[in-house]
Amino acid sequence: MQAARQAFAAEGFGVPLDEIARRAGVGPGTLYRHFPTKEALFEAIVRERLLLLVEGAKAARSRPDAAGALFGVIEAIVADAQAKTELIDALTGAGIDVQTEVAATAAKLREEVDALLRRAQHEGSIRDDVGAAELMALIGGVILALRGPQAIDPARALAVIRDGLRRSA
Repeated sequence: MQAARQAFAAEGFGVPLDEIARRAGVGPGTLYRHFPTKEALFEAIVRERLLLLVEGAKAARSRPDAAGALFGVIEAIVADAQAKTELIDALTGAGIDVQTEVAATAAKLREEVDALLRRAQHEGSIRDDVGAAELMALIGGVILALRGPQAIDPARALAVIRDGLRRSA
């Protein structure tokens, strides 16, 4: 998986599976048995990343500061997307619909974000007129803007989201 992440990030989706196998130090047959197509390998990589984010969000539930936990998870999602833009750009450019392939795992992440949001709203630190759908749209907008021709500063965008979510005094 590490060899595939590096190869896709460096060369995009065009890198042959045989080259990934060579970089991983395994035979092509071994790779093909586990991942019969490049799409399957991409799916596994994206699902793995999402699962790490889900686990981080689950762990954040134990933080005593509900708003801090929510904001920490939002920042982790954006940081993950920022750190791996080459992979997602390669994936998007190849016409592979990552959201469809890993929909169940992405839904788990949305559920965790929703739980953190509701907890922070119950605590009274986050406005209660914002739902998980709006919050995920905001996060998605920041992630998309990271890849635009005039990329944004994610720290500034996240500060605006934090300010907009906080309950007014």
